[in-house]
Amino acid sequence: MTNLLVLAPIPPESTAGEPLALTPAQARLRKMVLDTVPSPHSKRNYAKALDDLFQFCASRPLSRSLLMEWRAGMESLSPSTINVRLSAVRKLVGEARRNNLIGSEEAATLTDVPNIRQKGTRLGNWLTRERAKELLAVPDRSALKGKRDYVILGLLVGCALRRNELAELDVETIQQREGRWVLADLEGKGRRIRTVAIPIWVKQGINAWMTAAGIEDGRLLRSISKGGKVGDSLSDWAVWSVVEQSSKQIGIEHFGAHDLRRTCAKLCRKSGGDLEQIKFLLGHSSIQTTERYLGSEQDIEIAVNDNLGL
Repeated sequence: MTNLLVLAPIPPESTAGEPLALTPAQARLRKMVLDTVPSPHSKRNYAKALDDLFQFCASRPLSRSLLMEWRAGMESLSPSTINVRLSAVRKLVGEARRNNLIGSEEAATLTDVPNIRQKGTRLGNWLTRERAKELLAVPDRSALKGKRDYVILGLLVGCALRRNELAELDVETIQQREGRWVLADLEGKGRRIRTVAIPIWVKQGINAWMTAAGIEDGRLLRSISKGGKVGDSLSDWAVWSVVEQSSKQIGIEHFGAHDLRRTCAKLCRKSGGDLEQIKFLLGHSSIQTTERYLGSEQDIEIAVNDNLGL
């Protein structure tokens, strides 16, 4: 494996932030790995993991002991982040084996690096119904930007979209099914397709934004220049910024777009929503994933043992 996963020494004049000088074999393998990952978000994470690994290896051949050393050096990162990086390395080794660049025995040794165990379940942040209403009241809906920001917040908390799903949402996705408006055939994580119902109040916000911005097709959400000119698209980081700035205005720090997705799921469950239907809404692969996502809360006010019929 020495000729495969060893970086050529980085020239002294190289500075931080410059692309790594990969060998042709490394560059080819890196591309093979990224081509197997459908999600743009995962591609970025895997690319960062592989570049970090290559830089760490420097001129040393990759081995299990070196991987263990690399893993130990990431102790400041969260277990989930470390495990994603280890997953990227397993993909790399797998591609090398499938392309006859290394043998099966060597591949087995390199992939025998255990994940970091994550104790407990991270519940994350979410809003109560009252706080969600406060957040939705932040955008000035008399202004063009306020109309757009209200739609961003509304689709996140009302339809449980992921940030990138929201940024890539096309007007053509908004369709009628069974007498109501929906986001039809959304392609989400893992290329799973789902259709999401749009609450009436969210659709009213969408109508107001599209009319004011003169949008008839293409991307639903778009950038707005200081002069009021509407662009062609909006990045997922701009979505994140709208959520962060809006939440700060109601006194909440470190609150992101995914927390509004979780808020939607929590409020659906608290209002009596069926767990399987919430799974469909979120686009999860299994109901167990949804259960872990929602976490568990003890309801003392309406206790489960109040209606035993005894």
